[in-house]
Amino acid sequence: MNKLILALRIVLGVMLIVFGLNKFIEFLPAIEFANPDAGILFGALASSYIMKTVALVEIIAGLLLVINKFVPFALVLLAPISINIVLFHATLDPLGIAPGAFVFLVNSFLILKNWGNYKTLF
Repeated sequence: MNKLILALRIVLGVMLIVFGLNKFIEFLPAIEFANPDAGILFGALASSYIMKTVALVEIIAGLLLVINKFVPFALVLLAPISINIVLFHATLDPLGIAPGAFVFLVNSFLILKNWGNYKTLF
């Protein structure tokens, strides 16, 4: 089980770093949305400070997960972002929900595995 947790943590961290950096440097192809409204909303968000802030949080959380420092903090930081990714795709672009669902599920699983660190919050 520890090897699975290690692998999921590193895969999630690398995904966050890559997609976070892509929001700054745009080295991956642009996302094509089936719903034009999704593209309009995403374009509006991308041209504002919001996506740059999300990208910065993704990069920081990803680095923390990869180097195995402050993992519970990184997972809590990532929780609202992963929820919003799933909600965005569930409502506007259901066909593209798979990567977001993966991030959400892995984040939730890792939070569950680190639950002892969150007891004081609840």
